[in-house]
Amino acid sequence: MLHILQRAASLFLVFVGLAVLIFVIARIVPGDPARIALGPLASADQVAEMRQEMGLDDPFFVQLWTYLSGLAQGDLGKSLLSSRPVMDDIMGALPATLELVLFTIVLQIVISIPLGVLAAVYRDSWIDNITRVISLIGVVTPGFVLAIILQLLASYYFTSLPVTGRLDPGLDFVRGPTGMLLIDSALQGRWDVFADALRHLFLPSIALAAAGIGQVMRITRSSMIEISSRDFIESARAYGIPERVVTLRYMLRIASTAPLTILGLEFASLIGNAFVVEFVFGWPGIASYGVRTILQKDLNAVIGVVLVSGVFFVFANLIIDILLGVLDPRQRLRARR
Repeated sequence: MLHILQRAASLFLVFVGLAVLIFVIARIVPGDPARIALGPLASADQVAEMRQEMGLDDPFFVQLWTYLSGLAQGDLGKSLLSSRPVMDDIMGALPATLELVLFTIVLQIVISIPLGVLAAVYRDSWIDNITRVISLIGVVTPGFVLAIILQLLASYYFTSLPVTGRLDPGLDFVRGPTGMLLIDSALQGRWDVFADALRHLFLPSIALAAAGIGQVMRITRSSMIEISSRDFIESARAYGIPERVVTLRYMLRIASTAPLTILGLEFASLIGNAFVVEFVFGWPGIASYGVRTILQKDLNAVIGVVLVSGVFFVFANLIIDILLGVLDPRQRLRARR
């Protein structure tokens, strides 16, 4: 427990440092946010009034303190793009991205771990060769390229798979408390909506998952091969324990620490990687919202999107630390020293 609290405290400091860094970068980027908000036809008096309203004429440290104080209260300021609180915009778009990311992580686990185990068990066989080719293709293919390829294939061959949006506009459905269509539709017993939302999720999640699948598959294979020659594994085989039990209960548990770390980092990075994929598929998530705010130089919204990505990264690292301590007792022993 002490180790978890220490890690949480250190990650909190990381988040605060990220918040300050993003604020500084946003303030030194060329361009006047007040002028951008009002447009090129605004008068100098109007721009000056807007700068005063946004607090841009205050000293730098006063702006920083105001920003950090508002952040502690969940206030990220007003969006220049929508004229609404940035937090409201983010909370409206976040469920779509969160649903996409969670579904992508599930796909990565379900596909990459079994294939990595198969590649290790049947090392240097045709199964191993096929999985390595799949892994290489997934790693080297950019997500946006794969997204466009999948859209073209769905448009011409797999026409039952939608290529844009989250839900068929013909379906009458009111989102529930989570904002994630799969969960809300299941809670309401709307299985037609659940099936349609699942079809919309399939292509963008494949485009996002491909690189992670390749990486986790390779890490799982190499970890399993490395552990297979350890003394305790050889002893387990010598005692007559079935090979299936040795592989799944002993080898996979120890070998899972490396791919688990990769999956945690992948979960955090998927928010950033989703930018172009969401844009290609017209997915109304926080990533596509971030693209629009960047193009409009909406500083408050850009800062908010980056901070949300940072929260995911910090949270994912904390969860991974906890899971590693559960799977590998050596982590707990190191923490007590």
